[in-house]
Amino acid sequence: MNIYTHTSNYPKQKSVITIGTFDGVHIGHRKILEKITHSAKDLNCDSIVLTFFPHPRMVLQENSSIKLLNTMEEKGKLLQKIGIDNLIIHPFDKEFSQLSAEEFVKKVLVEQLQIQKIIIGYDHRFGRNRTADINDLIVFGEKYDFEVEQISAQEIDDIAISSTKIRTALAEGTISLANEYLGYNYFFSGTVIKGNQLGRTIGFPTANIQIKEDYKLIPKNGVYIVKSYLQEELIYGMMNIGNRPTVNGTNQTIEVHFLNFNEDLYGQEITIELLEFIRDEQKFDSLNALKNQIQKDKEYCIKYLHNPTL
Repeated sequence: MNIYTHTSNYPKQKSVITIGTFDGVHIGHRKILEKITHSAKDLNCDSIVLTFFPHPRMVLQENSSIKLLNTMEEKGKLLQKIGIDNLIIHPFDKEFSQLSAEEFVKKVLVEQLQIQKIIIGYDHRFGRNRTADINDLIVFGEKYDFEVEQISAQEIDDIAISSTKIRTALAEGTISLANEYLGYNYFFSGTVIKGNQLGRTIGFPTANIQIKEDYKLIPKNGVYIVKSYLQEELIYGMMNIGNRPTVNGTNQTIEVHFLNFNEDLYGQEITIELLEFIRDEQKFDSLNALKNQIQKDKEYCIKYLHNPTL
């Protein structure tokens, strides 16, 4: 899959396109994305997903605290698996937001992306102040000679419901439900950095993960069963997200204790997949009490991995 950071970089090949955030690239999105790939093959065109970064809400709404399920890099990997030919991550700024609907269609979709067909939601709005809708797009399609296919209300509702349920599930710690709607294990990537090495002193060394994208959605604080591929080997572990109240911590950290793996990971970029939520973060009276609880967590983790239906 080709990734472009501006619509003008696309090599002007005929295309079938869809536009949207596609945050999560979840099972609801996949039905639409598969339509794109099938239509592109039927019309002998390239398939394009056009998205924007920063997210329009980050630009147009002051103090927007929007959190996304995917970073742009993660989204690219997921779209590639589905078979999309091109991902265009066009920069979104206030100047771009002032394009009229027809300017956007003519200059971007028609002239730069050589659009032959667009598959878009019935409720899609675009152009300056989002004044244009699907009916305007159909008129522009007739004027500039491209086909418009509407995504049904039911499909759009399914997507919205899926996204809401995924975010709610992650906020509540119901990871299995989030993964069911995503169609894959929720994951994030980050760099292993040095922490205070408290885990080593109680027999549970951890890898501290630093995620550079501050817009990435982090699930609720607590203890999770996770997996990762370290040196091309599948390794399971326990992860704690939280402020470490037992030692009066103040900043949120992400720490992973890997089972049967003790090698140095400092400076490495690793990806963590979440499998199950174990418990909420707690404040213990002593480090010894914390150690005893972590041992219980580890025993539960091992049982779960032998029998995931627990």
